[in-house]
Amino acid sequence: MAAINILTGRAAPLDQANIDTDQIIPKQFLTGVTRTGYGKHLFHDWRYLDTNESVLNPDFSLNHEQYQGANILLTRENFGCGSSREHAPWALADYGFKAIIAVSYADIFYGNCINNQLLPVALSSEQVDQIFAILQQDSNTEIMIDLPAQTVTVSGRVFPFEIAAHHKENLLKGLDAIGQTLELERKIADFEATRQIWL
Repeated sequence: MAAINILTGRAAPLDQANIDTDQIIPKQFLTGVTRTGYGKHLFHDWRYLDTNESVLNPDFSLNHEQYQGANILLTRENFGCGSSREHAPWALADYGFKAIIAVSYADIFYGNCINNQLLPVALSSEQVDQIFAILQQDSNTEIMIDLPAQTVTVSGRVFPFEIAAHHKENLLKGLDAIGQTLELERKIADFEATRQIWL
């Protein structure tokens, strides 16, 4: 998987709290076991005015022209609540998002993001308010997320964020759960070679 180091780009604002995984990717689209093909269904009930996904909802922020190509999602607290389905970060990543900036996340969703190289940044409500205000003034504002330094820089303002050391390391190395296990491949092989057969 591609590692994350310093990420720059534009943000799409989704000014709503408590967005659950059913809103991120509705259950009727959970038909595959691969990580691709879900982006077109992201926020289905909000993005489209019809079930066939042929008519875009002009009132939904992600459909606005100025936010096309944004690789950062800006939202509110308790993002990703609901079920533990991993399809939610799959859909966000397949759509093109590389990072999310929110006030807080559901625990399982947060872990699923880390495992899928989607960087979840948590800032205070006041800091998120500031970024929303900046984007309202200029939707083309560039945001830089520096994972090694654990900072978000927007229009000269620097917002530090916290992330667990092991999560940071996995993102910097581009490791999912399998990759983390393979880092111990030599130790596993040594153990298997010396383990008594009867065990």
